[in-house]
Amino acid sequence: MNFRSLLVLPLAGGLLLAGQVLAQGQPAISDTSSTTFNTPQGQVTIDSKPAAAPAVGSAPDFAALSGGKKWITRAQAASYPPLANDFGFADSNHDGHISKAEYARWVKQLN
Repeated sequence: MNFRSLLVLPLAGGLLLAGQVLAQGQPAISDTSSTTFNTPQGQVTIDSKPAAAPAVGSAPDFAALSGGKKWITRAQAASYPPLANDFGFADSNHDGHISKAEYARWVKQLN
């Protein structure tokens, strides 16, 4: 074991510990935060929280999206925004289109 390997382990451990300490001081993403500012007109308090996820209806039938073809293209997926957003994930074999089986797996994960 040389001198470099003796330095690397404590250094890596220290960086991990520092990252954990910094992360503990950060609020969770879902937390509501509040900030107060002093202005010439008085105090102004701003409360913020993440927006609620948009409600989406049930996924359309495969045939409706594919236009009766054997797959859904990226352009066809654009008519259903959740699928357009997840196109790369739903196209599990990354061939540029979504088969009926890939679509069924994707719909199953929505529920």
